[in-house]
Amino acid sequence: MKHADLLKPKGFEEVEHTADRTYRIWGQSLAELFVQAAKRLYYLVGMQLAAAPQVIREISLQGVDNESLLVAWLNELLYLHESENLGYEQIKILQLDGKTLHAKVTGSHARQWLKDLKAATYHNLAIHSTETGFEATLVLDV
Repeated sequence: MKHADLLKPKGFEEVEHTADRTYRIWGQSLAELFVQAAKRLYYLVGMQLAAAPQVIREISLQGVDNESLLVAWLNELLYLHESENLGYEQIKILQLDGKTLHAKVTGSHARQWLKDLKAATYHNLAIHSTETGFEATLVLDV
């Protein structure tokens, strides 16, 4: 994913909040909502990836509901950056059923990560079905 692509908000917008950073995330499907949430995270930190080598990884997570999976998903992406300096530009959700998330991600080492982000939080988190798909409000601890 090129930095220029991250500068064109599509599928997310910032929402005013007194602390941390709050975003409304949306997608036509639940899987697209999870992809948009990951893109928002990478947009917020100003991630730019190295050209090579490419890293492909499968991520499997368990949760009690879609909200817990969304928090676990974003925190796993943060962990992979913190522990291995990895970021992902291609994200495919293979399974998402309210209890399990399985994704395949492709990316590389981050050559730029401008802002630190502590964690995705459960604060005011709720995923709602809408006429056009799904929407969530997400608070990120910065």
